Amino acid sequence: MYEKVEQSAEFLRQAFDGRAPEVALVLGSGLGPLADELENQIAVPFGEIPHFCCSTAPDHAGRLVLGQLSGKTVLCMQGRLHGYEGYTPQEVAYPILVLKALGAKAVILTNAAGGINTEFCAGDFMVFDDHINMTGKSPLTGANDERVGARFPDMCHVYPKALRDLADVAAQQCNVRLHHGVYVGVNGPQYETTAEIRMFRALGGDAVGMSTVFESIAASYCGLPVLGVSMITNMAAGITGNALSDEEVKQMANERGQTFRALMRKVIAVL
Repeated sequence: MYEKVEQSAEFLRQAFDGRAPEVALVLGSGLGPLADELENQIAVPFGEIPHFCCSTAPDHAGRLVLGQLSGKTVLCMQGRLHGYEGYTPQEVAYPILVLKALGAKAVILTNAAGGINTEFCAGDFMVFDDHINMTGKSPLTGANDERVGARFPDMCHVYPKALRDLADVAAQQCNVRLHHGVYVGVNGPQYETTAEIRMFRALGGDAVGMSTVFESIAASYCGLPVLGVSMITNMAAGITGNALSDEEVKQMANERGQTFRALMRKVIAVL
């Protein structure tokens, strides 16, 4: 694993002319256009990077974009990989290990999620205080390379309080309401049943989505602090009584995308 990560990182060091990121940002639904705002940017498609897989999810460009944003050198993953695309947890999480090897000091993981907490509304934003991995899988399964991370990594401090507090500061400066809660990660691609959502709520979940948990586990594994932020694009199954659809998610992501991007710019500025 270490050799593969170094091969990917060395390819990118050359592609980026030796520039190293201070912050890495994985762009979920509604945030993809933020990568286009980077100044002095260099973009590299996933397919050109050794050992990377290509994103097939709709509206995920599948590029790494390095540039300046809010006074920082930022590396954006414009799109991500998902288990429902047929990728293994290891393939989904692999880019996170490369971000760490490139020198990123923190990673911001964003996504679109369904609201479980009935105090949430579609269009709200939520910072991860913790997560529940309901996929039954881990990107750390298999042989371990101690040069990358420990065999049994701690998961109590994946989302450091210091980063969550900075997100609150950024939200106040943007005049954006920011919830805190627990994210539930599932496999997808089907939406959850009403009974599953009742179970997730009983377990303490506040939002649910089909990404992010493998990336968070990998980040904790390699020592990369995480700030997780969800855009609540819809209320989860059974809460409103309406059928769930991808079009609803896309519409809300488009409507609130500009506000979400403004929040991320301010978060990066205060990190």
